[in-house]
Amino acid sequence: MSVALIDYGAGNLHSVHNALKAAGAEGLVITADPDAVAQADRIVLPGVGAFAACAAGLRAIPGMVEALDRRVRHDGAPFLGVCVGMQLMADTGEEHGVHQGLGWIPGVVRPLLPSSDVRVPHMGWNDVIPAADHPLIEAGEAYFLHSFAFDGDSVLATTEHGGTVTAAIGRDNFVGVQFHPEKSQRYGIALLERFLTWAP
Repeated sequence: MSVALIDYGAGNLHSVHNALKAAGAEGLVITADPDAVAQADRIVLPGVGAFAACAAGLRAIPGMVEALDRRVRHDGAPFLGVCVGMQLMADTGEEHGVHQGLGWIPGVVRPLLPSSDVRVPHMGWNDVIPAADHPLIEAGEAYFLHSFAFDGDSVLATTEHGGTVTAAIGRDNFVGVQFHPEKSQRYGIALLERFLTWAP
């Protein structure tokens, strides 16, 4: 089984790689090669930082968006987006203007709004509350670090941070999580283990 971890300059690549190895991933490759993505059995898209920069980084690799779209949406390869990798599944992101995402799940990534009792960024451990039955998503505690959140369809889990915040989205063979499995200790490794054996 091959697992492609996409390298597009998005930051948390090596910590996600180490977490996938800890979860038992075999045939794991860090790659910026669309051909490798087009042949992978499973695909993981990491991401930290700004939506616009991550979207631009992904599109800067010739053929990568097309390879992702074909392998995931046409061929049905299991896909996991992490943090900004999840946000990129949306139609658009509203960080420093409006920027196009992959458009896989209808929705917009909007800024979290600070208040007297809520700080932004949302940083630290928080509950993951399933909103729908899904083989990858279980109730538990995970580590979050983000200033923007998904607002749209196909929400699989939420968390609370001054109101309800999307923690996971997905449909068919693709899932995204706002939290960081690679920083979520046993809860995160268990999710990655489930992803590695998931047969949607």
